[in-house]
Amino acid sequence: MKHNIKNRVISGTGLILATCLFVAAIILVNATLTTWRVDLTENKLFTLSQGTINILENLEEPIQLDFYFSQKGMVDFPLLGNYGVRVRDMLEEFATHADGKLILNIIEPETFSEAEDQAVASGLRTVSASATSDRVYFGLVGTNSTDDEKIIPFFQANRESALEYDLTKIIYNLAYPDKRVVGVISQLPIIGKKEKDPSWTIINALKEFFEVRDLTEDPDALTQKIDVLMLVHPKDLDNKTLYAIDQYLLRGGKAIIFLDPLAEQDRTQTDPVRPNVLPKLDSYLSELLDLWGLEMAQEKIVGDINAAMRVQANSPRGPTEIDYLPWLRLTENNFNADDFSTSELNLVHMGTVGSIEVKEDKGFTITRLIETSKQSTKLERDLILFQRDPSIVLNNFNSEDKKLLLAARINGKAQTYFPEGVPADKDEGESEKPVDKDFVSEGNINVILVSDTDVMADHFWVRSQNMFGVSVPQPIANNGDFIINSIENLAGNTDLISLRGRGKYSRPFEKVTEIRKEAETQFRQREKELQASLQETEKKIRELQQEQGDEKSYLLNNELTAEIEKFRNERIATRKELRSVQHELKKNIEKLGAQLRFINIGLIPLLITLLALMIGIYQANKRI
Repeated sequence: MKHNIKNRVISGTGLILATCLFVAAIILVNATLTTWRVDLTENKLFTLSQGTINILENLEEPIQLDFYFSQKGMVDFPLLGNYGVRVRDMLEEFATHADGKLILNIIEPETFSEAEDQAVASGLRTVSASATSDRVYFGLVGTNSTDDEKIIPFFQANRESALEYDLTKIIYNLAYPDKRVVGVISQLPIIGKKEKDPSWTIINALKEFFEVRDLTEDPDALTQKIDVLMLVHPKDLDNKTLYAIDQYLLRGGKAIIFLDPLAEQDRTQTDPVRPNVLPKLDSYLSELLDLWGLEMAQEKIVGDINAAMRVQANSPRGPTEIDYLPWLRLTENNFNADDFSTSELNLVHMGTVGSIEVKEDKGFTITRLIETSKQSTKLERDLILFQRDPSIVLNNFNSEDKKLLLAARINGKAQTYFPEGVPADKDEGESEKPVDKDFVSEGNINVILVSDTDVMADHFWVRSQNMFGVSVPQPIANNGDFIINSIENLAGNTDLISLRGRGKYSRPFEKVTEIRKEAETQFRQREKELQASLQETEKKIRELQQEQGDEKSYLLNNELTAEIEKFRNERIATRKELRSVQHELKKNIEKLGAQLRFINIGLIPLLITLLALMIGIYQANKRI
C-alpha cells in the first residue's frame, strides 16, 4: 500500500515538474528565439525572397515604418483583421533581416488621439467597420533620414500576392530617394519639339514619376547615369547608336524596347524618287534579337478573334459594327498575373501588333507578360495596309490554335553585337578606328520587349475632357499603367526586379465550387429544355389558332385547351425538377460542410484521444 502511495506521489511530482519545464521552455523560446521561423505554407507565403533580403541587408541609412492597424476595430471584419495580422508579421520579418536599419512602429490609433492626427496628416484612408463603431486604419507610412515619405493609404486584400513587392518597393525608394532617370531614344515624335507638336500623354505621365531625357540625338549620353532606356521604333539605327545601346545593356543597364511591324504613328513620307515604294514603317531590331535567340515575325500582324476591337464600318445596309482583327482589346486573361508589370492590369489596347518568337534557346529566361488567346493568327501586313474593309480581313482569319507572344521580359547573359569593339566610321580609315577602354564583350541584360508602338499613342488609351477650358486626358485603358509599371520595376535594382507575385493566402473550397458548378450546369440545361418546350408549345398554339374556323371552332378550341393544359402540367413538373436540382445542390454542400467540420473539429481530437488511450493501456499492461 505504501509502495503504491509512493509511486503516485512520484508520478504526481513528475507531472508537475514536466508542466513547469514545458511552461519555462515556452517562455525561454519566446524571449530568445524570436527570429526563428518555420514556414509550412504551400507557396512559402511568409518566407522573404532573396531579393528582399539583399535590399534589407544593404540598407545604409535607417528607414522608419509606421504601421497603423486598428485591430480591435476590425472584430466585425475577420478577413480584413486576419490580413492585417499577416501584414504585421511580414513587417516584423522585414525588421528582423534589416540589422537594426528598419525601425518598425505598430500603432493602433484611438479616436481623437495624436496618433490618429498623424495618420490623417500623412494621408491614410479609413473605413467604418460598422454603423456604430469608430473608423479603422490599415495603412503604412515610411520615412527616411531626410524626411522623404512614402505611404500605402490602405492595404487592399486583393493585392495580397504583391504584398512583399509593395513593401520592398517602398523601402527601396526611401533608401534611394533620388528621381530615376529615363533616357528616350525614339524615331517617333513622342517628345514634342514645338508647341504645335506636343509630347504624347505617356511622356507627360512619365515626367510625374521620373526625369525624362531625350537621347535621340545624343546616344553617347547612355554612358551617364541612365536608370532605364526607353527605345521606341528603332528602324534605322546607325552603328554609333547601336553600339551605345549594346554597351549600355551589357553593362547592366535596363531597357524597355518597343518594336512594331506596322507603326501607325510613323508619318514617314514616300520617297519622291521612288513613289511606288512604300516607306519603311516597321522596326525589328534584328541585330540584337538574333543574339538573344528571338525574332519578330517579318511583315506579319497579329489577329485575335477573342480580342478584336469593335469598330464602325460601312456595309451595303449602312453603318455597322464589326470586329477589326489588327486592333486588340486585351483583358486580364492576356496578362501575366505573377509579374508586377502586368499583375494589376485590366485592359490594354494595342494596334497592328507583331509576334515575338523564340527561334533558338540561348539560355535566356523569357517571361511572358502579354499574350493572345489560342484563337489567334498572323495576318499578312499588306492585307492590313491595302484592305480597308474589316469584313474581308475577318474573312481571312484562320486560327493557328496557339497563343502569340506580344510582350516579354528577357534576362540572361548576352554577347556583344560588336566583338571587335567600337565600329569604325565609314568615312574613317581602319587606322583611325576609336578605342573604347570600357568595352564590354558580354554581360547580363534585363529587358522588357513589346511588339507594338501604338500602345503609347494617345487615341488608344486616353480621351481628352474639357474642364474649365483646360483639356484633361482621361484614361480609358491601362496602357499608361503598363508602361509606367514596367519602367518603375526596371528602375529598381536587380533584387527588386527579381521579386514575383506570391500565391493567395485564401484557400477556397474547390470541391464545394465543383459541386455548385455541376448542379448549376444541370439547372441551366433543364432551363434550356423548358424554354425550348415553351417555344414549341407556343408555336403549336399559333398554328391551331390560324387553322381555327367557324366549322371546327369547337373541336379546335378543345384541342387548344388540352394543349395549354398539357403545357401547364409540363411546366409545373419542370419547375419541381428545377427545385429538386437546387435542393440537391444545397444538400450536397451542407453534407460536405458537415464532413469538413467533423474532420477539423471532431476527428483529429478523437484520433489524439484514441492514441492517448492506447498508449495508456499499453503502459498499464506493461507494468502488470
